[in-house]
Amino acid sequence: MHTPQGFIPSHRLPEALPDAALAFAFSGDKMLVAGTDAAPSVPTLGELGRAGIDGARHYLGDLSGAPCVAIGLANPFTVPDGFQLTGLRALFFRMPEPLLAVGARAFQIVEWDRTHRYCGRCGAPTHEKDGERAKECTVCGYVAYPRVSPAMMALVTRGHELLLARSHRFPPGRFSALAGFVEPGETIEDCIRREVREEVGVDVDDIIYFASQSWAFPHSLMIAFTAEYAGGELRPDGREIAEARWFAPAALPEMPPSLSIARRLIDATAARLRASLR
Repeated sequence: MHTPQGFIPSHRLPEALPDAALAFAFSGDKMLVAGTDAAPSVPTLGELGRAGIDGARHYLGDLSGAPCVAIGLANPFTVPDGFQLTGLRALFFRMPEPLLAVGARAFQIVEWDRTHRYCGRCGAPTHEKDGERAKECTVCGYVAYPRVSPAMMALVTRGHELLLARSHRFPPGRFSALAGFVEPGETIEDCIRREVREEVGVDVDDIIYFASQSWAFPHSLMIAFTAEYAGGELRPDGREIAEARWFAPAALPEMPPSLSIARRLIDATAARLRASLR
């Protein structure tokens, strides 16, 4: 998800937050929402306060004039009447995308706080480091920042065809571009060549950047590219990839939802290929 327009990020928690501040509260990987199933909403700090809900706070910034705060709740958490715990994916298309984007940011900050209460080097307790979003060890001084895992996405073309693959975890019939995490010591280009070769057995070149998207499942930065087929026989690896096929831009299968960068990458590339045929 992209940082929404009108959002000004900040890590400095104000001395006082208004009751109207938006509270992105998480128990585990589920966000506390108010409203109804058909129209879920992000509760305010005032609403949480009146329900007796509180937790560790992390300031996120300001969304179109509304202060935003991430809150870590207990896990398990007893949900009061009028609220429910819902996974972020389940809120796609049910909540405005700017709120989802801030919610995704909040989840990553809350999860980082939960998993960095102790130093990964010496085991001593950590505290918030002054002046930045970081945890500092109280004994050895080791500093830990929120984790971001870069992952590449590659849409391979061959003439006027697109290479799409179906993962075992996808719903039946859904295909997408290839993707994988960058390994230590790799460039993004190295990762693309390796992942494409490992997953479907072909080589690529002419790698061109498309766009990037923060993806909070759990802490990825998706970096999308197009690439040209350079040789090899299509052979899905059978572990991650169940099926891989070449598709004409006018005959595409079911694809990922429109909120994902994969869908935007496929739509833009298919439109370019269709235009070149005119």
